[in-house]
Amino acid sequence: MRGGEALVAALAAHGVDLAFGIPGTHNLEIYRHLARYGVRHVGTRHEQGAGYAADGYARSTGRVGVALVTSGPAVLNVATAVGQAYSDSVPVLVVSPGMPLRQPTLGQGLLHETRDQQGAMAAVAAASLRPTSVAEIPTAVAQAFAIMTSGRPRPVHLEVPLDVLEEDADTGPVLVAEVAPATPPQAAVAAAVARLSAATAPVIVVGGGARGAAAEVRAVAERLGAPVVTTANGKGVLPEDHPLALGAGIHLPAVAALVEQADVVLAVGTELAPADLWYGPLPVAGRLVRVDVDPVGVLTNASPEVAVVGDASLSLQAILARLGEATREVDVATWRERKLAESQEEGAAWLELVAALAAALARDAVVAADNAMVSYLGALAHLPAYAPGAYLFPSGYGTLGYALPAAIGVKLAHPGRPVLALLGDGGVMFTVAELATAAEQALALPVVVVDNGGYGEIRNEMAERGDPVHAVDLPSPDFAALGKSLGCHGVRLDDVDGLSGAVTAAFAADRPTVIHLVVRP
Repeated sequence: MRGGEALVAALAAHGVDLAFGIPGTHNLEIYRHLARYGVRHVGTRHEQGAGYAADGYARSTGRVGVALVTSGPAVLNVATAVGQAYSDSVPVLVVSPGMPLRQPTLGQGLLHETRDQQGAMAAVAAASLRPTSVAEIPTAVAQAFAIMTSGRPRPVHLEVPLDVLEEDADTGPVLVAEVAPATPPQAAVAAAVARLSAATAPVIVVGGGARGAAAEVRAVAERLGAPVVTTANGKGVLPEDHPLALGAGIHLPAVAALVEQADVVLAVGTELAPADLWYGPLPVAGRLVRVDVDPVGVLTNASPEVAVVGDASLSLQAILARLGEATREVDVATWRERKLAESQEEGAAWLELVAALAAALARDAVVAADNAMVSYLGALAHLPAYAPGAYLFPSGYGTLGYALPAAIGVKLAHPGRPVLALLGDGGVMFTVAELATAAEQALALPVVVVDNGGYGEIRNEMAERGDPVHAVDLPSPDFAALGKSLGCHGVRLDDVDGLSGAVTAAFAADRPTVIHLVVRP
């Protein structure tokens, strides 16, 4: 078997049936075998878009998302998306060619030659694997999937040398990594149960690591009578209309005050990271019970009194099996009102807009949000989410341009669900070419571009510092017309009055709709 076929066969054996990417001179041996093995290919307009689309696919399905790129500049183009996937613990596999096995150490000027492509990707991914023979390819694919699907999910780069892709040789067996969820130690479970059982004012903090444990989070919360607050990635793990749900926004002072009066804080699948806690760490010392699949992460940012290392679902099931009925009563409504008042003050400029969006969204809708003010000041705390993965946001790494290609990945994974992309006028320009991808796929995708005339957050930070305000005001194109030129519908709005109707119509359209909403500071 030729190396390219061995690679595609191994991917298909691991259930890969969709890949995002761009063909190039060096990866054609991979492309020639995709259709034969039932792998659908969706061509993006930039490799970064391929990475973000794979990310959106992975977050919304729980499966590995695959980006297929060529060597050199293509690999470096996708590196930012890999860094974002690493930051948010998303299993994305980037497959690329690499330089030949016998490439001279100092190079020779080969097309796309990169001095240390594998080293560059190893710096942003969990691993960069390089099989050196056709026989080794199935093993390398199995290793990549084992890394991505065991413990904390992380992205992996798989680089196959050019000459190995083109070589005909005997292959090794097609191996499939069978990874079992990590079972928590019983002693740690017992310690957590003892601490939770004695609590009179428990609080639960939930992150993206609990997306696969939504039922268990709800059961534990109801057993304890504990309010639940989430990070951006944990948004929707507990439906936000549940009586115990405080929603997302753990950075708000009300959450710190709530945690401070708690006698136990149960943190599930969250880094408790500075990127989530904008104003400093939560006061959890001496009362933190932490559940996390990552034995390093469970000790990072906050030291737990009890650390339960294991799969979130299995860990909470084990805790539930021993946890008695609670008789506690926490005034959740009062804390919800206090948190809401703070988030409304923080996001006042975006509340009307977010309410208009919410009016157009079905309960099963998915919103892919960019790192824009409308997203983290408005939608994060005020756009309701009712299921895990209903709100995708590039936290931590904080990239721009994420939302549009990520929404494409979600919509292709779930064609029957309403999916919306929410971006600012600065961020959308990073990946605006993917409008052509969405149009080519005929996706009924509303792309809401909130135009505040440039990089609004940075403009504000410059002003607050007393610095000269410059390089942040952008002359916006006519995004509706731009969308039309790329095969989409286009609508321009100068206020939010028509937003709900425009979004509703876009969900029923025969192609994407760019909704250009102008809101000037």
